[in-house]
Amino acid sequence: MNNTHQDLAGKVALVTGGSRGIGAAIAGRLAAAGATVALTYVRAREQADAVARRIEVDGGRAMVLRADLSEPDAAASAVEETVRSLGRLDILVNNAGELAYGCIEEVSQPELDRVIAIDIRSVFLAAQAAARHLGDGGRIISIGSCFNGRVPGANFVLQAMAKSALVGLTKSLARELGPRGITVTTVDPGPIDTDMNPADGETAEFQRSLTALGRYGEVEDIAEAVAFLAGPGGRYLTGTGIAVDGGYTI
Repeated sequence: MNNTHQDLAGKVALVTGGSRGIGAAIAGRLAAAGATVALTYVRAREQADAVARRIEVDGGRAMVLRADLSEPDAAASAVEETVRSLGRLDILVNNAGELAYGCIEEVSQPELDRVIAIDIRSVFLAAQAAARHLGDGGRIISIGSCFNGRVPGANFVLQAMAKSALVGLTKSLARELGPRGITVTTVDPGPIDTDMNPADGETAEFQRSLTALGRYGEVEDIAEAVAFLAGPGGRYLTGTGIAVDGGYTI
């Protein structure tokens, strides 16, 4: 294990969409902080296994679960399987999501239904299931988007709608679960270099121009924010989000 402080030793975390990109970075970072990590995938089993192997090589412990979060029962099932296999749940990271782009006239109903299912319904259902198991000090952290506060151009209607829904969910859950010592927060990325939104992609220059720093972020930037919220530093943060966007929403 690397020399990261073991702030999460003895904790169990579930990271949805943990086989690649931001999710894989989050899983690795939480494991480096001492947490045992369960991570979900849909199709990329080999990638998910590779993430788990890297965690184990570094001295951590990881478990891989298949969960197609477009299916109604998948989110709660992933939570329950984590608890059955690992004995508890302390941290839920709702990372899985769809990158939705297109003007409203071109959005099909199946596309709309899929975004709602993965970006909104699965987050709600995972949080609902997790709330039955989380104790004092528990964390629910959802990966939102800078689009929940600023939409700088057209054709992001699905993305903005779905990620804005997380704001209301987070604030309401923070009130409901706060008396139990459970915090509920979001991490809201700006342009992050992933295979879904590469730094050399078609719209990359436009996205860079909207940030104060003039560059894309890295997946590790999001993982660090999640680890902070999951650890002791996040104990008095709830009902709010951290914008990790290079100044995109200034």
